[in-house]
Amino acid sequence: MSKENVKNLRRQQALEYHAKGRPGKIEVVPTKEAKTQRDLSLAYSPGVAEPCKEIVNDPESIYKYTAKGNLVGVISNGTAVLGLGDIGAAAGKPVMEGKAVLFKIFADIDVFDIEINEKDPEKFVQIVKSLEPTFGGINLEDIKAPECFYIEQQLKEQMGIPIMHDDQHGTAIISSAALLNALELQKKKIEKIKIVVNGAGAAAMACARLYAALGAKFENFIMFDINGVLHRDRDDLDEMRMKFAVDSKKKDIKLADAMKNADVFLGLSVGNVVTPEMVKSMPRNPIVFAMANPDPEISYDMATAVRKDIIMATGRSDFPNMVNNVLGFPYIFRGALDVRATQINEAMKLAAVRALADLAKTPVPDIVTLAYNEKTILFGPTYIIPKPLDPRLLATVAPAVAKAAIESGVAKSPITNWDNYVLNLNKRLGLDNQLMRVIGTKAR
Repeated sequence: MSKENVKNLRRQQALEYHAKGRPGKIEVVPTKEAKTQRDLSLAYSPGVAEPCKEIVNDPESIYKYTAKGNLVGVISNGTAVLGLGDIGAAAGKPVMEGKAVLFKIFADIDVFDIEINEKDPEKFVQIVKSLEPTFGGINLEDIKAPECFYIEQQLKEQMGIPIMHDDQHGTAIISSAALLNALELQKKKIEKIKIVVNGAGAAAMACARLYAALGAKFENFIMFDINGVLHRDRDDLDEMRMKFAVDSKKKDIKLADAMKNADVFLGLSVGNVVTPEMVKSMPRNPIVFAMANPDPEISYDMATAVRKDIIMATGRSDFPNMVNNVLGFPYIFRGALDVRATQINEAMKLAAVRALADLAKTPVPDIVTLAYNEKTILFGPTYIIPKPLDPRLLATVAPAVAKAAIESGVAKSPITNWDNYVLNLNKRLGLDNQLMRVIGTKAR
């Protein structure tokens, strides 16, 4: 079958998947009985007045009497959807519904997806801020840079619930875990490595900032965007990007030249901009994270063909070391919600990074090797981050995030019995559920 026919078949299957039966991918299901007159009188009038009065007297009791504590808003204005760009809020809704599904199946978190027809950052902030009574946390999604930085920062300052723009921090957290393990395998120190970044959008900036938080030096970055290298003579760089700008003497440097000294290449740009010759020119034991989708900056096969000492990651599921945000956001929000954190701070993000990095070094259960049709999966160049279907992720990452929230002073409801918490996390999805999901994936 030709590539064009395969593409058409996938398109038709995707459209049928979303349209068949009840359109879309999500629904609302009651959590209490509503079968009898008594049930209805408790669920609505007159019984519902009682929890309302309790919340008036004690606003925190909203977490006791409503779904707020397990409800996340996935909110977008559709200005930077996947690889599709500014397609608008309505066209972005299938993606937000998909995000809702991932929250539910991986961490048992309920979601309302909200698509907002508003591109003005200040108005967008005011709309989202007004929704605080509804949600226990907000996942911002597919909002273009640089507006996304302002929106997230303003909401974090003005709201008392966890806010995270996943396009920024999800990619940063997962790739940071991959970087720590790749550096360990390549025997390199993060404070000494030279990093070339192609792309300076939301995800690239968040990655660079988190790498810096882990010990990378600002002066060891060289970052490129559509207008070339970021240098100090440019007048189109904000304060955040200026931190990564090189001296004006290097303003004519090209990507190919920068790669010759790069221990790490991070790509969050467009496909096929890195050649095999560029990878060949890198120093010993290079690390290449080519994460443009659907086509990486250089394909896995091309890069590994010219360098046997390379460790490579992409955003694709058909090659090793997929940097997939689903390794992060469900469990980060799970941990944040479970201690009623007022924010997702740097400590919580770094805790997630280290939990993911450490999990990749532990023996992989048979259920995971079955899902990926492997005999064995061992920590090494082709396995530097956990697989998305690893059932241990929930009980590993969520507690790490929750502990960091408590230790950093942003938890309003600290956990005291951690063994019981982990037990309850595993009960949320159930081993049967996880096993059937793995078998279903393998069958497909």
